[in-house]
Amino acid sequence: MRILVTGGAGFIGSHLIDRLMADDHEVICLDNFYTGRKQNVLPWLNHPKFELIRHDVTEPIRLEVDQIYHLACPASPVHYQYNPVKTIKTNVMGTLNMLGLAKRVKARFFLASTSEVYGDPEVHPQPEEYRGSVNTIGIRSCYDEGKRVAETLAFDYHRQNDVDIRVVRIFNTYGPRMLENDGRVVSNFIVQALQGIPLTVYGDGAQTRSFCYVSDLVEGFIRLMNGEYIGPLNLGNPGEYTILELAQSVQKMINPDAELKFEPLPQDDPRRRQPDITKARTMLGWEPTVSLQEGLELTIADFRARLEAAGKLAVSTAAPSAS
Repeated sequence: MRILVTGGAGFIGSHLIDRLMADDHEVICLDNFYTGRKQNVLPWLNHPKFELIRHDVTEPIRLEVDQIYHLACPASPVHYQYNPVKTIKTNVMGTLNMLGLAKRVKARFFLASTSEVYGDPEVHPQPEEYRGSVNTIGIRSCYDEGKRVAETLAFDYHRQNDVDIRVVRIFNTYGPRMLENDGRVVSNFIVQALQGIPLTVYGDGAQTRSFCYVSDLVEGFIRLMNGEYIGPLNLGNPGEYTILELAQSVQKMINPDAELKFEPLPQDDPRRRQPDITKARTMLGWEPTVSLQEGLELTIADFRARLEAAGKLAVSTAAPSAS
């Protein structure tokens, strides 16, 4: 099968490409390298079934493919708030262009939406039927509302033009290849602990998140794309942790002497976030298999290797030698 992955050089996209290549598909990776890195797809660059195209999805492109995984969009507040107008253009124009392509070539279209469509939820945990509580004019709106519009477009193309769609709502995901400067809580804590600086906790740390390891998420993607259910479907780990608990776990695993530093909570930061994955269990037979402890160990090892190679590692946090 010929498969297009937009945002394929990014954190989640590159793990998806690893899986698709391992399954012997032809893969086209489309990325403008705003947050994607060529390094993430380096193993495949000379493979005969892999093609890398530098392209911005806000501009149309003509390709012949069977499936489209549309992941392109900066997903961390640091990156999507840097140029909020570009973020909403990516979500709206990018999704329009990819749906137009899917319509033309009769490809199945997969939209990577987000739990951010639920905003700061008043229902807990969040089922797919919950319509959310989103600030339409806040600093996160370019992303949250952009993804809500992207979902609307997908379902309108499905109803009006009979485009075959799949829509997933991704909850907090972590793992190797996260950007060290992306401002997300897992990467923040790991990088700070490895560099021997205080771990920054926003608010009192009582706000909660649910953390899904990237390989579990990719498995859910594959099952949804190749199944009959169109979504929207929550994918995430239902285990709920406070931000303070996460900070203490990372602290314990890397540097028990690391300090915690408390800062004011950013605007519109959700208080609670936990997926109801009943539909994923019943429709896909899917649930996460990687524990937070196991996933953090793998993620820490990746960050440690990258920071060490860049000479940014605090001596006291270096991995013990094998001798």
